[in-house]
Amino acid sequence: MADNKVVVGVDGSHQSQAALEWASAEAVRRGVSLHIVHALGMPLIVSAYGGPQRFQPTNEMSGQADAVVTAAKEKAEKLQPSLTIETVTALEEAPLALIRQSHPHDLIVLGSRGLGSVAALFVGSVSVRVSAQAPCPVVVVPSENGKPTRTRLDRVVVGVDDSKNARRALGLAVELTAETEGELVVVNSWEVPFPYDPVAMTSAGYQPQDDVFEKQSEALVAELLANVMDDQREDVNVQVSVVRTQSNPVNALLEASADTNADAIVVGSRGRGSVRGLLLGSVSQGILHRSKVPVVVLPKHADEDD
Repeated sequence: MADNKVVVGVDGSHQSQAALEWASAEAVRRGVSLHIVHALGMPLIVSAYGGPQRFQPTNEMSGQADAVVTAAKEKAEKLQPSLTIETVTALEEAPLALIRQSHPHDLIVLGSRGLGSVAALFVGSVSVRVSAQAPCPVVVVPSENGKPTRTRLDRVVVGVDDSKNARRALGLAVELTAETEGELVVVNSWEVPFPYDPVAMTSAGYQPQDDVFEKQSEALVAELLANVMDDQREDVNVQVSVVRTQSNPVNALLEASADTNADAIVVGSRGRGSVRGLLLGSVSQGILHRSKVPVVVLPKHADEDD
């Protein structure tokens, strides 16, 4: 849709510069405009005689904000001369400003760590708020010396389990990969629930647990792909990777990303089973803090159940 856009948060840091570069490239790839958002995070004034209002910025603060936004716009124009760009300076804190500027078919892009009002955007409760409340996918872009580690989406890794949100994440990954005619790596991991002696169990006539779990995993992935793929997605090259892990499922996704030289990891905002809490818990934090490639988060929509 013509009104769709890529929304990027900037604060002048090297990390937000990397996010800006990634967002600019993605906006051109999608054929949409880029909205640059700088949040001042002005405190609220609570009055007994009216609703809460925010402090107005001083002239110095406004001047600094203008400088940040102008520099970001000039950089985006230099990177992508054909790009249509709009800028917004918001009084709210960064998470609220970005959420308010976004709609369901948009994309929010952020650096992995910033300064000023975006300093802890993806640490602790703020990360939960953005991941849970954003109306559209959110991309967290790692940086090296102010440059994004990746700017393309030729190869995408997605983690799946048997939850609805994992199915939605797979759908998003298919869409992203189809746009670039790239490669999709689907990862389903599991953990053996208790110690066992495979030799003794096999001798007793039991099928090895690894074989059972692998067959169940293969069936799950095949079912998910069959539900998501359609005649319009024949251009997607799907590589299925089934990973068995005895530890944290974060490792399965990170290892798959490294082994395949992936351009991004896609995760849902909440999962069950083998990737429990895939974006609102320890697994999500592990992916966000340890991933060396952009992480695409698909928030859980308010009108959907687990």
